[in-house]
Amino acid sequence: MSDVHKYPLSGITVLDLSHVYNGPYATFLMAMAGAEVIKIEPFEGEHLRSRGDMGGAALPFAMLNSNKKPVTLNLKKDKGRELLLEMVKRADILVENFAPGVMDRLGLGADVLHEVNPRLIYGSSSGYGKEGPYRDYPAMDLVMQAMCGVIECTGYPDQPPVKAGAALCDFMAGIHLYGAIMTALYERERTGKGRTVEVSMQEATYASLASNLGMFHARGPAAPSRTGNRHGGLGISPYNVYPTTDGYVVLNAPGDHHFRSILDVMGRPDLKDDPRFVTRSSRVANFADVDTLLESWTTTLSKQEVADLMLAAKVPCAPVRGLSEVMNDENMHARGSLQWIDHPDIGRVALPHSPLVFEDTPRLPIEPSLPLGAKNDEIFGNWLGHSPEELQAFRSSGVIS
Repeated sequence: MSDVHKYPLSGITVLDLSHVYNGPYATFLMAMAGAEVIKIEPFEGEHLRSRGDMGGAALPFAMLNSNKKPVTLNLKKDKGRELLLEMVKRADILVENFAPGVMDRLGLGADVLHEVNPRLIYGSSSGYGKEGPYRDYPAMDLVMQAMCGVIECTGYPDQPPVKAGAALCDFMAGIHLYGAIMTALYERERTGKGRTVEVSMQEATYASLASNLGMFHARGPAAPSRTGNRHGGLGISPYNVYPTTDGYVVLNAPGDHHFRSILDVMGRPDLKDDPRFVTRSSRVANFADVDTLLESWTTTLSKQEVADLMLAAKVPCAPVRGLSEVMNDENMHARGSLQWIDHPDIGRVALPHSPLVFEDTPRLPIEPSLPLGAKNDEIFGNWLGHSPEELQAFRSSGVIS
């Protein structure tokens, strides 16, 4: 590794008790910024590991757990809790996304941990937050999409609502959790004191509905719940998915000059003075005519041909790509934000690096995710200083695996 001190979070130790997507994404960002992230799991592994027997979970786990050091720890045992407190004394950050109250019931709530280490940043995330009438409601991404309005806003107005394909609420929360923890870490640099920070999935998702909320504010009950592939606020036209000879392409014209460029590319400059198309407002009022015009042209070309022509004219446009195309994206691979890795468990895969780029600092090499408890001896032995005999006693008594 090149000079480790170039990485912004080098020297920072993170205890990661989180699971699935939300918390692990926040700690993944920390790991790829140079922090030492110790992933603390129960003997059966965190929930995402245990989904592997159903298929499809191995790659997501590998994506979110690169460069972490996995250990097992039974927090229901007195000695397990003692070991966690030993770790907390040496750590800078602890992250969990259990249901509210779980850590308190274990005797490991934020107040207890701050008594042990007043400099600790305690980061917590849950569906609805630790206070409020929804506090104890169970939450996963699908549920949160429903409660946050994402599902109601997704799909066509004459059809039932559908969920977003991506796990939006989980990752929205993970990004905000990272931001909250980094903000608290900056505060600690000035005050010397840690604090507890909290992010709810519900609150982290709300702002993403800005276009839909804007339309509802302006139109009230007359606002459609769903707009298909058109702009969520019905404020831009064209803004849609258009068919081509081999798939689909998206096109939008946020400014009038963009639409004039579209007409030039289509060979229809004669329509620049058509009152239906002159301004954004007139195009929005004539959505159907705009879409019919574009479809008559896009259906004669491939999706890449349409994209190439539009992009050359500086018009926002992209082919609708499949997962294989996305996974092999030349831009992300050229930038190093996607990298092909020979993973010891799942073979050759494209793994993401952090989207956070620190200029003049090379990307930290990706270290593949490790098996459950792979770093038990290193962390409990070398780091905490317990002898081989003690480690064996911990194993025999069911404290570590």
